[in-house]
Amino acid sequence: METKFNCSTFIGLLMIQSVALICVAQDYDFFYLVQQWPGSYSGTQHSRCYPTTGKPAQSFTISGFWPSYNNGSIPTYCDPNNHFNETKLSDLISYLQTDWPSLACPSSNSTQLWGEEWEKHGTCSESGFDQHSYFLEALTVKDSFVDILQMLQVDGIQPDGRVYNLNSLIYNLKSAFYGYNVGIECNEDESGNSQFYQVYSCIDRTGISLIDCPVLPDANCSDSVVFPSF
Repeated sequence: METKFNCSTFIGLLMIQSVALICVAQDYDFFYLVQQWPGSYSGTQHSRCYPTTGKPAQSFTISGFWPSYNNGSIPTYCDPNNHFNETKLSDLISYLQTDWPSLACPSSNSTQLWGEEWEKHGTCSESGFDQHSYFLEALTVKDSFVDILQMLQVDGIQPDGRVYNLNSLIYNLKSAFYGYNVGIECNEDESGNSQFYQVYSCIDRTGISLIDCPVLPDANCSDSVVFPSF
């Protein structure tokens, strides 16, 4: 059930200015679930290090779960006093290490990444999402809808270093996501080739249902993209 944020509850308790800030922070339209292909993380713009828990499985992993507006803008750092607390995620750590690992250098146990995501994006989610429910929701959404790699492989699209037509890739992704439109993002490999990097799917504001993305990110892709191995 969707939790409604009722600003009037706070008017008698807080200064009007504080209430306005809270209302802005909690008002969003949908979530972007952004998943990245680990094999594309390295290149001219990134260096890649495996987490201290080891090389991730060959699978798309979570890059972000972002409350967003219908115009495509993304609120950030909505509650600077709501700091990340890893102890609240004790039962989720092993799942986060699998589905939301850090690939940044130097190698880490991914805690810093989760903290940054919570403080930058999680604090802008509905008031019903505390730290635990925010990360649980992201994990649940990822594992409930589409295994991106598996669905692409069914259509003969493999992470084998081959080049694929951009429009065909988008068509297959849309089909994999039950006809809902999704966005993709590319980056460049060390040779300057456009490579398949991230997939943006959209979830309604309750965090439950897939929806058509109100706006898609700039793909930054050429007509042909490389799907690198990992």
